[in-house]
Amino acid sequence: MHHIKPTFISRKGKQKKGKGFSINELKAAGISKQEARKAGLPVDVRRKSEHEENVAAIKSHVKKTKA
Repeated sequence: MHHIKPTFISRKGKQKKGKGFSINELKAAGISKQEARKAGLPVDVRRKSEHEENVAAIKSHVKKTKA
């Protein structure tokens, strides 16, 4: 299993690792919460933000797992 973690920008402006991907990021990548969990992606339902680098990471991870 791959250990993929999302990144986000903290209130102090530093980039940090998150606990899971937000629902908005999963929707932008075109997968559901259940599909993400089956693919081994962590999901954090409390996060509301959406970062393009996280969406790209989700897409590449799903592409690798399906191939």
